Amino acid sequence: MQEDFHYYATYCAAFLAGYSHEESLDIAYSAQFVDLCSRSFLSKIHGPSDAATTQLSLELMDARTDILGLQDITRIWASFHFLPKDLYAEKKGRTRRYMYKYRLICGPNGSLVKDTVTLAKDKPVQSVGIAMHVLADTWAHSNFAGTPSLVINNTDYDFTEILGTGENKSERAIKFRHSTSVPDDLENGIFTNSITQTNENSIMNLGHGRAGHLPDYCFMRYKYVPAWGDYTVITKDNPSDYRKAFCQMIYAMKFIRGESEKFELETYDYDAIENCSSRIQEILEKRQLIASDDWKIFGEELSGESIADFELEKYTKEYIDASKDSKKDTFLGKFIDGAIAQKSMVTNRIYKSKNVLAGFSKEIFRIGDAEIG
Repeated sequence: MQEDFHYYATYCAAFLAGYSHEESLDIAYSAQFVDLCSRSFLSKIHGPSDAATTQLSLELMDARTDILGLQDITRIWASFHFLPKDLYAEKKGRTRRYMYKYRLICGPNGSLVKDTVTLAKDKPVQSVGIAMHVLADTWAHSNFAGTPSLVINNTDYDFTEILGTGENKSERAIKFRHSTSVPDDLENGIFTNSITQTNENSIMNLGHGRAGHLPDYCFMRYKYVPAWGDYTVITKDNPSDYRKAFCQMIYAMKFIRGESEKFELETYDYDAIENCSSRIQEILEKRQLIASDDWKIFGEELSGESIADFELEKYTKEYIDASKDSKKDTFLGKFIDGAIAQKSMVTNRIYKSKNVLAGFSKEIFRIGDAEIG
């Protein structure tokens, strides 16, 4: 997903879930910040590198791909962007090394989604934003794994875009290129993806790189064959999936706010969007590279307030200027606590499933000023 959904749509979902305008902005900022909290950023503000929730392209280019390097990559990408759906999945006739990676395939409504949402309950809004980013990405990044793998994340060259619906539906072949400096050409169906690399652990085989930005566009409907799929064609309906993601976020945030005692998987708060359902669908179906303006206008209509554009440096000075003992009370300090807790929880769950790809981490819970592991 992109800034349009992680920031502006998340603001809308938070407001519909009952948060105030200010709280919704903080949740939205935290959700989008997950895509930007790199070690480079943390180094600049003198924050802990363990709190990194993403890796920049230049960082990935320099990343090691030995076992320790792969574990570091997996801890970040599986924890925040490609949350595994089933850590105990079975597939006959496969080696243990294959199954380690197969079990990291992302998808919605896995047990780790419930763990992620529950972890954010009774925590600051920064943790809520982190959880909403992770939840939303389970829908967009479904069928790909947050670890470098040719045998899992590669795809067949044959991608088909599905245009229109009903009687107006048609199909056309998608063309890929490898020029990151040129925007995707929606009119002619030309998209950028990662360069083919036959090295199993190449960074080019991380996540949905082989499918380019197709999973990130809310309007996209397409068919393709994933490397792990035994030549079975998968049809991806992004407008439907993004709609479910939006309504599941509302439901999850109502649970976090205490409106319900339990968070159940495969539950979506469609009632919350009853009066704006067609408007949301219109945004999701609109063919455009990024839908930020439409979500922003919609959010401002919902709350009657102005939504400031995302500003990366918004809370940097507060954190840098804070004393060592008070950094944990700043906006970024609370985000760092939430990020470390999320990464520790997911890594621990992967390790307990007897999968070594993310290494080992104890779970961390903060009670007051004390860390409990």
